[in-house]
Amino acid sequence: MSCKERRSAMKKHILAPLIALTLLAPLAAGAEEMDEDRIKALVYEAIRENPGIVMEAVRLLEEQQQRDQSAAAAAALSGIRDELEQDPNAPVLGNPDGDVTVVEFFDYNCPYCRRAMPQVDALIEQDKNVRLVYREWPILGDGSVFAARAALAAREQGKYEEFHEAMMGMNGRAEEASVLRIAGEVGLDIEQLRRDMQAPEVSEHIETSMELTRALGFTGTPSFVIGDTLVGGLVEAEVLAEHVQTARDAQQ
Repeated sequence: MSCKERRSAMKKHILAPLIALTLLAPLAAGAEEMDEDRIKALVYEAIRENPGIVMEAVRLLEEQQQRDQSAAAAAALSGIRDELEQDPNAPVLGNPDGDVTVVEFFDYNCPYCRRAMPQVDALIEQDKNVRLVYREWPILGDGSVFAARAALAAREQGKYEEFHEAMMGMNGRAEEASVLRIAGEVGLDIEQLRRDMQAPEVSEHIETSMELTRALGFTGTPSFVIGDTLVGGLVEAEVLAEHVQTARDAQQ
């Protein structure tokens, strides 16, 4: 279970009786003379006699949250779709002419992003019609920013993909020294890399990633956009493939 899933489970555990209380309170408050303590006692008695009401309350809450999230995602996506999928300043891997675009936001210092790379690689290996857009989103410190700038600068030497894979496979944190060491290992000209890291398009890419994630409501890495679906956290290749198929079906 991921950290996000554990937090969600704890939230449900805490909220469940409160939700049930909210649902049942109007029923228990039929008599105006009842005080709040009496109402609560009646509600909790009802819960003890019928504990399934708590899970039903949680289910209703989850369904409403899913509807709200879907509506918010659709509204956000409608205004930024082209920028997400067609930004010429974003690296594109997989099939450049693929019928479904997967956008991944990531940070080189995110352990879940490193674990996600084999899953994403498996997806584009299995599905030759997936177009993968990478969005550098350095949110875990100065080392992450340096790494993102170096990766984007590596495009000028035609080594973005190679450098990206080496960075995702590294041990330890991405900091200036480790980033430059890996850059040398993949054959990048370090002096040129340092110059290219200051290019306006590098800063623009990172700033755009920040704007897009704010619009989409993402709060951590990795985060994916697949069709009309927003996916947060580490997911298996099979799950990514299911979302790709859903997006593909929606186009028909």
